[in-house]
Amino acid sequence: MTSFVHVDFPTEHPGVARAERALSTLSQLGRSFDGARGAATLLLVAVVASLLVVANQVIDTWTEGHLLAAWIVLWTVAFAALGLLAAPLRRAVHSARTGWVRTLAARREAAQDRELWALALTDARVMAELSRAMSRDTARDVRGYR
Repeated sequence: MTSFVHVDFPTEHPGVARAERALSTLSQLGRSFDGARGAATLLLVAVVASLLVVANQVIDTWTEGHLLAAWIVLWTVAFAALGLLAAPLRRAVHSARTGWVRTLAARREAAQDRELWALALTDARVMAELSRAMSRDTARDVRGYR
C-alpha cells in the first residue's frame, strides 16, 4: 500500500527574508541620502576626532590631581569643535561636490560634441545643419542679440 506524505517546507529562510527587507529599507534610505551632507558629517567627525586625540595627549601629560579639569577641557574642546566647524565644513563639501558635478557635466557635454562632430564628418546633412546653426549664432553675435 502506498501513502503520500505532504510536508510543507518554507521556500525561503526567515533570516534571509529579514535581511532582504533590511537591505531594501536601507536602499530606500540611500535614495534620500544627501551625499554632501553625509560627506560633511564624516569630515566633521574626522576633524573632531583628531582634536580629541590631541587634547587627550595633552591630558595624559598632566598629573592625576587635574584629571577632572582635564576631562572638562577635553569635552569643551569637542563640543566647541562641533559647534564651530559644522557649517564651514558643510559649505566646503557642498562646494566641492558642486564643482565635481559641473566638471562631470562639462566632460559629458564635450564627449557629446566630439561624437556629433565625428558624425558630421561622415554625414553631409549633419555638417550642413551644424554649419547653418553656427552661421545663425554668428549673425546673432554681430547684431548684438546675445
